[in-house]
Amino acid sequence: MKKYSNKITLIYLVILISLAAIGQFVFFNNTKNSSDSLINSFYLKDVFYIVISTLLFVFLLRLKDNRNVAIFEKLKITNNEIAESNERYDIVAKATSDTIWDWKIEDDSFVWNKGIQGVFGYKKEDVGKTSKWWFDRIHPEDSLKMSVKLYSFLEQKTEKWQDEYQFQCADGSYKYVLDRGFLMKDSDGKPIRMIGAIQDITKQKAEEQRLRLLETVITQTKEAVMITDIDTSDNVIPNIIYINSAFTDITGYDAKDVIGKSPVLLFGKKSDVLELEKLKTAIQDYKECMIETICYKKNNEEYWVNLSMIPVTNSEGEHSHWISIQRDITEEKEKQREREQLIRELTQNNKDLKQFSYITSHNLRAPLSNLTGLLNLVEDMTIENPELNEIINGFSKSTHLLNETINDLVKVVIIKDNTSIHKEKVSVKEIFENVFSQLSFLISTHKPILKIDLEDITILNINKSYLESIFLNLLTNAIKYKEPTRQLRVSISSKVIGDNLLLTFKDNGIGIDMERNKDKIFGLYQRFHNHPDSKGLGLYLVKSQVEAMGGTISVASTVGKGTTFTITFKYN
Repeated sequence: MKKYSNKITLIYLVILISLAAIGQFVFFNNTKNSSDSLINSFYLKDVFYIVISTLLFVFLLRLKDNRNVAIFEKLKITNNEIAESNERYDIVAKATSDTIWDWKIEDDSFVWNKGIQGVFGYKKEDVGKTSKWWFDRIHPEDSLKMSVKLYSFLEQKTEKWQDEYQFQCADGSYKYVLDRGFLMKDSDGKPIRMIGAIQDITKQKAEEQRLRLLETVITQTKEAVMITDIDTSDNVIPNIIYINSAFTDITGYDAKDVIGKSPVLLFGKKSDVLELEKLKTAIQDYKECMIETICYKKNNEEYWVNLSMIPVTNSEGEHSHWISIQRDITEEKEKQREREQLIRELTQNNKDLKQFSYITSHNLRAPLSNLTGLLNLVEDMTIENPELNEIINGFSKSTHLLNETINDLVKVVIIKDNTSIHKEKVSVKEIFENVFSQLSFLISTHKPILKIDLEDITILNINKSYLESIFLNLLTNAIKYKEPTRQLRVSISSKVIGDNLLLTFKDNGIGIDMERNKDKIFGLYQRFHNHPDSKGLGLYLVKSQVEAMGGTISVASTVGKGTTFTITFKYN
């Protein structure tokens, strides 16, 4: 800058001296009568003025240079401050992840920082330069509300502006944002510019929603919720800092009664000491714990509670609170006590019934055997009186029926009393052949049409006697309860389906009224027909034997059409 001023001064001096010399030359040529000394004096005078003016000019230039240097230094400082400010602005924008926008209201020009790309995914060329582009990307649900608040602010009806709304991303999704704006005005107070910062609060909104749901669960649940701190310096169980309304409903204690106090106030003389020690140990070790014990309400009423304590950690992984969930199980405990009492009574009754069955069967067997022997002797005698003969025959049938009933009862008692039975490999076809030979007289008498479709199957883990008894009972029942007006048809089949063996007994007999008797079919002493030989034990015995071998039995029947029994066993 200084060299430039010197150069200008030197040029200015040369020009002035040149002008003075030219003027002197012209004056000398035009003035013949003047002397040389006069001419020289004029020339020296001009040179003197030129030098003085040059020095003055240099002084002015130096003064101006100094002023320019000062201005330049100020501009340099200002530029540095602007650069630092811009740098800070960029750093703050990056640190806060804010999207900054600048809206010049008069010409509706809009400028966005890089946040519009980084946060919302827009490419630079896709970002609009007017307020319309901004408004078009506000969710329709929020657009009207946001516009009303913004223009109310622009009309200076409100002092500050900030709003939450949903802003559309480049992929079409929406993010919740918090937008704050600062308004700049001209000398007349007219808004000319607005600068704002958009902050992405989508995660905060989701967290708020989650917390609202949790709060709803805690306040609306019927289980008592209690939150304590972790300070055990005064009590082994930390002090309460929150309870929900269910806690008050169950215990009778209001928040003012328990906040700042230890939950030990709920325990009393009948509280389980071992359970309380378990709870204290878990709290000392910061471990989750669940106990059941008797607690006491505010009115000193006892109640059973299922109480859990769960440790809560903060973002640094440090234990900050305990959450306790308490459920009143008094009614459950009462039902459990009643159930245990009932089980004890039923167990004793079962024992008494078994004992009674043993005693009855034993005490009846001896006289029944004597009676059977006497009847056998009578059968060898010739009785000419027809009435007496009929009485003896009836007595013989009744005795025979009584003997069968006692034998069936003994079988039932043995099945129910034995938890384990002898099991072996059994051929289904072989069992049926044995049953068929035993019932050959009955079959030849009634002449049923038998359709036998038994596969050559060997079943593992089956009791041979039980399976034979099941076949005998079902086939005998089919013949006993046949329809008198049509010929009896009986179908017996076996089939392996997957891991199961299905045995099916189907007849076209008189059938059973399922609507009336569905829940009674396999009951003890249940009779569905007025047949003289019906004892009401056969199907009960069949079901007991099937279940003792791990199988199931079902029945389908229609009155006047017939009955189908289906037995299922595990195959191999």
